[in-house]
Amino acid sequence: MFHLRTCAAKLRPLTASQTVKTFSQNRPAAARTFQQIRCYSAPVAAEPFLSGTSSNYVEEMYCAWLENPKSVHKSWDIFFRNTNAGAPPGTAYQSPLPLSRGSLAAVAHAQSLVEAQPNVDKLVEDHLAVQSLIRAYQIRGHHVAQLDPLGILDADLDSSVPADIISSTDKLGFYGLDESDLDKVFHLPTTTFIGGQESALPLREIIRRLEMAYCQHIGVEFMFINDLEQCQWIRQKFETPGIMQFTNEEKRTLLARLVRSTRFEEFLQRKWSSEKRFGLEGCEVLIPALKTIIDKSSENGVDYVIMGMPHRGRLNVLANVIRKELEQIFCQFDSKLEAVCGAQACPTHPAWAQAAPGAHRVCA
Repeated sequence: MFHLRTCAAKLRPLTASQTVKTFSQNRPAAARTFQQIRCYSAPVAAEPFLSGTSSNYVEEMYCAWLENPKSVHKSWDIFFRNTNAGAPPGTAYQSPLPLSRGSLAAVAHAQSLVEAQPNVDKLVEDHLAVQSLIRAYQIRGHHVAQLDPLGILDADLDSSVPADIISSTDKLGFYGLDESDLDKVFHLPTTTFIGGQESALPLREIIRRLEMAYCQHIGVEFMFINDLEQCQWIRQKFETPGIMQFTNEEKRTLLARLVRSTRFEEFLQRKWSSEKRFGLEGCEVLIPALKTIIDKSSENGVDYVIMGMPHRGRLNVLANVIRKELEQIFCQFDSKLEAVCGAQACPTHPAWAQAAPGAHRVCA
């Protein structure tokens, strides 16, 4: 208010007494003759409404504007805003737009932008909600992974509901979304790879791809890792569309390795059921996994691999990964066994008859 009063005082026309007083202060004391003095102020010509008679009216409107900016005309609102912002006299006032077709179209466009502001805010909130939903799957998706296909962990088998048919209404409502938003297209953040080559997907497709990546038969927990590069690598390996698809030849290779692993355990269980075998039952997939790791490492230039094995699964790894001779492995179970390699394992071979009496032969 002080700034406005100071501005108005500067813009008021000088009265006769003020003119004489100002002239007498600036003129040397020796001069006593009076001449006609004319004093003009350029800002008054630029803003003629600021005069001695209208200053009180302007001050009243200014007080009303401080309480409610909408209580005054839009032109006065702009003027007071510019004045408070420090605009010099002559530039604070802006005349209203002329009533022409172009101006009316501009006003209508501005009005539409103002009315569309709530829609923009809702769009931003929805995108933030989708990003929070994606991060929730990355952090807690392993908790709803289908790791119990038989439903053994469910105490009440009648009320157990598979994770893939649970309604998504509850989880959408938690993030401020509803079923009407499932067909809306949202831009994907840089912290996910579910889009592949696409940068935007419908919410329904986003949820489907996240469930395929984190809620199937593999549960991955990695968001506690502080290294961003490592987290991005894991996201890319699990979220990229089609990355878990294999060719028929790759499937046959994995099946053959898995069969060798399971049959080896079955053979040891049948022949030496009372011996400590450190079996791999329930984790036979370790053998195809190790073989795949070694194959990929060899393709990338790795010359040799050093493995440290626990007791569990050691024999299976020796037989099916390192390819130690089965005869040597079987002989460790019974001291009476004598390993015969290759063609010597056949009863028709001459070495078979030269074996010590009572020795047992093992054919791999």
